[in-house]
Amino acid sequence: MTIKSAILGSGNIGTDLMYKLLDGPEALELALVAGIDPASEGLARARSLGLNTSDRGIDAVLEDPSIELVFDATSAKAHVRHARLLREAGKIAIDLTPAARGPYVVPPVNLGQHQDAPNVNLITCGGQATIPLVAAVSRETPVRYAEIVSTIASRSAGPGTRQNIDEFTFTTARGLESLGGAQQAKAIIILNPADPPILMRNTVYVVPAGDFDQRAVCESVERMVAEVQSYVPGYRLTSPPVFDMRDTPWGERPVVVMLLEVTGAGHYLPAYAGNLDIMTAAARRVGELLAQARLAERSV
Repeated sequence: MTIKSAILGSGNIGTDLMYKLLDGPEALELALVAGIDPASEGLARARSLGLNTSDRGIDAVLEDPSIELVFDATSAKAHVRHARLLREAGKIAIDLTPAARGPYVVPPVNLGQHQDAPNVNLITCGGQATIPLVAAVSRETPVRYAEIVSTIASRSAGPGTRQNIDEFTFTTARGLESLGGAQQAKAIIILNPADPPILMRNTVYVVPAGDFDQRAVCESVERMVAEVQSYVPGYRLTSPPVFDMRDTPWGERPVVVMLLEVTGAGHYLPAYAGNLDIMTAAARRVGELLAQARLAERSV
């Protein structure tokens, strides 16, 4: 028994997610890939794999009553409309855009807390990469401030990413606060045009609010990194956390500095596109849990 799902959006993210869903999980059946460009490479690849496809976008998804779970890999602006339509149709939405029409979800932080939500939001690639690290610090000591800088290859930033820069910074910062535990947060994204393209790199600055045990913080971060690596193997710190005394708006404080790289799995996208890979990996993880929860309800 499986839950039928659809991917809405046949661009880079939707196509990479397609390969991840075809490689599992067992609880999900990919029943449809829908886009709006009949000549898109994503739809062509889906057809070559024997999948049902449509270039009629959300209309095709809404017309199939058997589809219960929809991965929206379009844009923040489009998802605002899609969220309402999917909710009215009784379909669960997993939102891979920064539209934030449902609760934020980062798998190792709060994966099981929103199983009944009609719409869950995966924040941004920067959020999926860095919120776990801030949360790892905040479970050992209160965090007054967190700031992250995500640098990605220009070639891995498609039209959707470029159109959603403002949503990226706002949604990521709010995720650092609501899930990461920071009292205040800031997010910055940089598109690097270097050739050959760079890997996704993230710098995370955390200002604890009080005294803390450096060893306990390091151990918490190590556990969190291992949890993320269970579904994103290319996720790694380039060095252990650094504790650096700095002048801050709250006086001289030790600042926790963490440097992170994400290498993509190469299912469809190149290895340097770790920013896209971490989003599709998180979507698969969340989709699997929601499908299992729905199947468990029916077996009672």
